Amino acid sequence: MAHLIFTQQLARFMTVPQVEIQAADLRSALDACFADYPRLRGYVLDEQGHLRENVVIFIDGQRARDCRLLDDALAPQSHVYILQALSGG
Repeated sequence: MAHLIFTQQLARFMTVPQVEIQAADLRSALDACFADYPRLRGYVLDEQGHLRENVVIFIDGQRARDCRLLDDALAPQSHVYILQALSGG
């Protein structure tokens, strides 16, 4: 089971789960998670289903390759970190 970990930056807006999901790729894992936590979808994906500009995803320590397709493969024990990038100055 892949582990999806939403970092605490999102906790300002809602409860952020740590989820274990069986999925072959990132898109499938996110879709399964959003089925249980639909409100979280709007903070991670835009209206076209692409990763929001202020969100970054790391899979096993590597940044996700494609912010639109989200087709990165997941291993059975992958750790997926979803975090809101911080900006400002």
